[in-house]
Amino acid sequence: MLPTFVRSTPDGTETGDFLALDLGGTNFRVLLVRVSGNGKQKVEMENQIYAIPENIMRGSGTELFDHIAECLANFLEKLGIKDKKLPLGFTFSFPCLQTKLDESFLVSWTKGFKASGVEGRDVVGLLRKAIKKRGDFDIDIVAVINDTVGTMMTCGYDDHHCEIGLIVGTGTNACYMEEMRHLELVDGDEGRMCVNMEWGAFGDDGSLDDIRTEFDREIDAGSLNPGKQLFEKMISGMYIGELVRLILVKMAKDGLLFQGHTTPDLLTTGHFQTSFVSAIENRKSGLASAEQVLRELGLDPSPEDCVATQQVCQIVSTRAAHLCAATLAAVLRQIRDNKATERLFARRLNKMVRLLVPDCDVRFLRSEDGSGKGAAMVTAVAYRLAKQHAERQRILNTLRLNRDQLLEVKKRMEEEMNRGLAKKTHATATVKMLPTFVRSTPDGTERGDFLALDLGGTNFRVLLVRVRSGKRRSVEMHNKIYTIPQDITQGTGEELFDHIVHCIADFVEYMGMKGASLPLGFTFSFPCHQTQLDQGILIKWTKGFKASGCEGEDVATHNYFRRIDFDLDVVAVVNDTVGTMMTCGYEDPQCEVGLIVGTGTNACYMEEMSNVELVDGDEGRMCVNMEWGAFGDRGELDDLCTEFDRAVDDQSTYPGKQRYEKMISGMYLGEIVRNVLLDFTAKGLLFRGKLSERLKTRGIFETKFLSQIESDRLALRQVRSILQHLGLTSSTCDDSILVKEVCSVVSKRAAQLCGAGLSAVVDKIRLNRGLEKLSITVGVDGTLYKLHPHFATIMRETLKDLAPNCEVTLVQSEDGSGKGAALITAVACRLRDAGK
Repeated sequence: MLPTFVRSTPDGTETGDFLALDLGGTNFRVLLVRVSGNGKQKVEMENQIYAIPENIMRGSGTELFDHIAECLANFLEKLGIKDKKLPLGFTFSFPCLQTKLDESFLVSWTKGFKASGVEGRDVVGLLRKAIKKRGDFDIDIVAVINDTVGTMMTCGYDDHHCEIGLIVGTGTNACYMEEMRHLELVDGDEGRMCVNMEWGAFGDDGSLDDIRTEFDREIDAGSLNPGKQLFEKMISGMYIGELVRLILVKMAKDGLLFQGHTTPDLLTTGHFQTSFVSAIENRKSGLASAEQVLRELGLDPSPEDCVATQQVCQIVSTRAAHLCAATLAAVLRQIRDNKATERLFARRLNKMVRLLVPDCDVRFLRSEDGSGKGAAMVTAVAYRLAKQHAERQRILNTLRLNRDQLLEVKKRMEEEMNRGLAKKTHATATVKMLPTFVRSTPDGTERGDFLALDLGGTNFRVLLVRVRSGKRRSVEMHNKIYTIPQDITQGTGEELFDHIVHCIADFVEYMGMKGASLPLGFTFSFPCHQTQLDQGILIKWTKGFKASGCEGEDVATHNYFRRIDFDLDVVAVVNDTVGTMMTCGYEDPQCEVGLIVGTGTNACYMEEMSNVELVDGDEGRMCVNMEWGAFGDRGELDDLCTEFDRAVDDQSTYPGKQRYEKMISGMYLGEIVRNVLLDFTAKGLLFRGKLSERLKTRGIFETKFLSQIESDRLALRQVRSILQHLGLTSSTCDDSILVKEVCSVVSKRAAQLCGAGLSAVVDKIRLNRGLEKLSITVGVDGTLYKLHPHFATIMRETLKDLAPNCEVTLVQSEDGSGKGAALITAVACRLRDAGK
């Protein structure tokens, strides 16, 4: 089961001129294969057969490869292409161990070859050396394969369902496309690779001893390699004629044939050729052929002798066919199990294969052009794959960020943070650095019952949070989730807040607290300008909201909460980022940064009051809501934005806004991936160039698919099921690998950009405090951060690299930003009650 490093079959887009060298016996072929395609692909071949003299077969390896190089030169000169450097596929039909597509070490000679100094060496290297020694032509040896792989590739050109190659001639062998996860000899577990079975050696360990006959053992004993290739010696053309001869000799000596007579010719090894067996089994002329062959061997056969000889031929060839079918059945079952399907593609069945594997349909496609064309097709496929890979990587490289680029992002973020904090430049800054009037984190003495309203998307929560202090310090929460219909998010502000108030009233009644007067913390996760803690003036809607009459208004005003038949004291308006920081800060006093990476993205942190120019006073600190999603809206990220980012931005609700968020957050990553896949497909780099209508649909590739596809536990078969859900029913294993790579590149960039922004935040805190080293905790929330299998790790690595003087602990918020709003309210009530 030797890896061949052939990972794909022809897809019909290959073009160009390719050389092939087909070496598998005493005669070998050199071919020029021209593959052209103007809508319909066409293959033209020219070839020349050359002989290898016996003295060279059994001489030195140097002589053998010098002879091959000389024949190649002759062929190139004959066609007038000696001055061209063409790619060549090398069919080398002997047991080899491959380490690359163009590197193959001969394990052992078979088929009568004994050239010294070749076993254990790279045959491609030996051929290259022989060509270089001549110096009169040059070729690019791209691939080395055996005849079985060549046969599969030849037939695979005409039938894309061809996944098995079978040779039954002078020797016998098979190959098939195996799942990479089963190949322990090769690194990686994604995709498939053609495996050269070298099944001729089946039985060398004694596993066939119970069915081998005395005749099989006699053939083996007289062979060039006793004890080796035992399966091949039972079924291949080199030995079937000899098996028949030994049986006839035995029967004659036992007086069962030819009146007990033998002849010198009958007793001579090799005198009963396999071609005789085929002729004798012919239904019409078989008996006549039997008589003719036997007479040529010096015998005087009776009609009964001819019938008996025909029966011996049939028994020997039928056994060979059945043995071949039995092993092929094992291959078919392996492929079937790999695919986890009940039936393989098929039209015709071989009788014995049907008997042995009734649940597999098999189409036998005869290779008319030999394995030489297959070698050329492997080369053509390798060239196509290399060209497509280079183009895909060129495109994906626009989405890959190096360290210098990430440092530049950090630097620009720092500049925009300073612009946002300064009164003079605040108006034009993209990172608004909005004061939140949250001046303190919990100290553990907070207590009481608080309502919290957590609004940041189409689903929102109403919570009752019971805070206990002292030795039994704890936070107990009850909550209920409500939905905001899309027509309300796009309607009027009055309709939106009427709906919210109705839900609050329902929750209070649900909790049996109707008539109670409770302070409320309002998590409002949209850009707001605040002049005090209980006020939030909406700057602009994001996340698809468009309710009219809200922008420029205070969302906490009693005008919005007027239809209330219970007392509601809005103590604090915060956004989800601040809420997250406070939630984690309740457990970890070092938590002074909040980060959200979910549908959207944002960050907040405790800034020195002396730097917050929008608020009077220089003493202490205040939490600043960065609103960093708008970073890049002045063009700061234009040099990093790709055509895919621009396409996503153009199709968004607010083109030109929230550019940083559109490169990072869960609302947009799936769309970036979808646009890359569309581009790949349009260029013929994916899905065989065939687009599905569903993939053309905006928003169809949800970001959750990235998390699923990139999961280390997800098999490629499951990736294909996701693609099939998207209407890509004919997607291949290779397509799945490429989609996974695209997802990985897009999500890695997002995590790196987020890490770069966060590095600017923690380094600013360190410099604010004049510290050489800073130890700080960041509270993090958001579905992308929580559910994506690699986002958190990549972001942490980027942060550590770009801010090496900051020891950052990332703490995942388990209770959401609603709890944080209640805690801010609790802190505000504590401070108010203390008269501060």
